[in-house]
Amino acid sequence: MPQFRKGQSGNPAGRPPGSRNRATSMVQNLLEGAAENIAKRAAQLAEDGNVAAIRICMNRLSPVGQHNPVAFELPSIHSTQDCLRATSAILTGIASGDIAPSAAMQIARLIDVHLRAISTNDLEARMTQLEKDRANSAADDVAGGQIFR
Repeated sequence: MPQFRKGQSGNPAGRPPGSRNRATSMVQNLLEGAAENIAKRAAQLAEDGNVAAIRICMNRLSPVGQHNPVAFELPSIHSTQDCLRATSAILTGIASGDIAPSAAMQIARLIDVHLRAISTNDLEARMTQLEKDRANSAADDVAGGQIFR
């Protein structure tokens, strides 16, 4: 059997993205026709007190970790000062009961990511300006006859 070089597949085209395993496809096709009957039977078992059926039905009706959207208005965030106002608004929302603490944490994480993007953008702009200033200063020194730096 031929050996392939490290990092090189024997099938460069590989499996197409999104393609499913044959067994998974067969099971899915079988269940598609019976989905309504299965759901009715699971609901009936849940009504009869079957704990496993109740758990399955409840996970479908109210999935764990899923939150309803929060109608909450934040101020526009274009600077670090705006981030401070936004976090103050979040704290006010928690205190008034308009926002659950878990939702507030998710919003605060998004604000933190945005703050980092603003800071990185500001730092890049400052560095670009410093490089331009240094280049202009060096050009002025050469034009003025000064070669020392």
